[in-house]
Amino acid sequence: MRRDFLKTAAAAGAGMASLGAFAQTANAVGLRGNPNDTYVMNVMVSGVEYWFPVYEMFKSLGKSLGVKTRYSGTPEYDVNKQLASFEQQLARKPAGIFLHPMNPDPFIEPIARATAMGIPVVTFAADSPNSQRVSFVTSDNFREGAAAADAIATAMGGKGEYAVLENPGQDNHDRRITAFVDRMKSKYPNMKLVGRAATNQDANKAYQAVQSLIQANPNLGALFMPEANTALGAAQAKVESKKDIKVMCCDVNAKILDMIKSGDVFGSINPNQGMQGFAGMMLLFMAKNTALIDPMNDAKRAGRNPMSVPFLDNGLSVVTKANADDFYWDKYLSRRGTKGINE
Repeated sequence: MRRDFLKTAAAAGAGMASLGAFAQTANAVGLRGNPNDTYVMNVMVSGVEYWFPVYEMFKSLGKSLGVKTRYSGTPEYDVNKQLASFEQQLARKPAGIFLHPMNPDPFIEPIARATAMGIPVVTFAADSPNSQRVSFVTSDNFREGAAAADAIATAMGGKGEYAVLENPGQDNHDRRITAFVDRMKSKYPNMKLVGRAATNQDANKAYQAVQSLIQANPNLGALFMPEANTALGAAQAKVESKKDIKVMCCDVNAKILDMIKSGDVFGSINPNQGMQGFAGMMLLFMAKNTALIDPMNDAKRAGRNPMSVPFLDNGLSVVTKANADDFYWDKYLSRRGTKGINE
C-alpha cells in the first residue's frame, strides 16, 4: 500500500512538472488561444472564499494564453440551482467549463451535452466520475482525511473520543469523512468514534449538533468536518462548552484562520487552490485545442478527445498557528494586485 501511494504521489508530481514545463513553453514561444474563446468556472455557494484563489490562477493563466475567463455559479447550496447555472453557461457556448459539481450524478447528462457540443468539462475539488468530463483536478480527498486524522490523533496521544460532522451526498466531502474514519480505525485503535451528524455546511446546524454531541459525550475530545462553514458553528459550541475539543476542518477563510490563530479551531487541511485553478485552465486549454496534441494512441480512430489526464493531484497543506498567516485571501490579492473574481 505504501509503495503504491508513493508511486501515485510521484506520478502526480511528474504530471505537475509537465504542466509547469508546458506553461513555460507556452510563454516562451508565444502560444496563444483564440482571443474570442471564454473559459468558464462554475460552482455552488459562489460567495465562499475557497473559490477565489482557484479562479485567480485560472484567470491568470487564461490571460497568459490570450483567452477570456468568467466566474459563475449560484450562491445557494442547491444542486438544482447549480444545474440551472451550468445550463445558462452552456447556452453561451464557452470554450470549456471548469466545474465543481455539488453532486456527481445530476451532472452526467449536462456534461454529456457539453461534450457533444465540443465543450470540454474539467471537474475540480469534487468529481462526477461517471460523466464524460475529460479531467479531474483535486487534492486527494483520501489523503486529506487521513492527514486530518493523523494531526488530531497525534495531538491527543492516540487516545480519546471524536465525532464527525458531514454533508452526505457531496462527493469530495464524503471521501474526506470516509478516509478520516478509516484512518482512525486502522492506525489509532484507541481513538473512538462516538457520534456523527449531518450539518450540510450550515453553521447553525453545526452549533446545535455539537452542543448535543457534547452533552451526550462529556469526554469528547475532537471534531472533524470536511469544509470550513460548519467549523464556525462547531467552534462556537466548543468555546461555550469551555472544553478542550480539537475542531479540525478542511478549507480556510479569514474567519477560520483567525480562529486557528486564537486556538478556537485546532487546524485545517487546505488544498492548493491556486494550483487547482492553474492546472484546470491548462487542462481545458489543451482539451479545447486538440491540434496541439498528437498522441500515439487510438483517440482519433475512436473519436475521443486526445487530451487524457484523468486525475491530477494539486497538493494540500496542513494549516496551523505556525503557518496560518500565509493563507489570507486579502493579503494574497493585495500582493497580486488584482480584483479577484470581479475581473
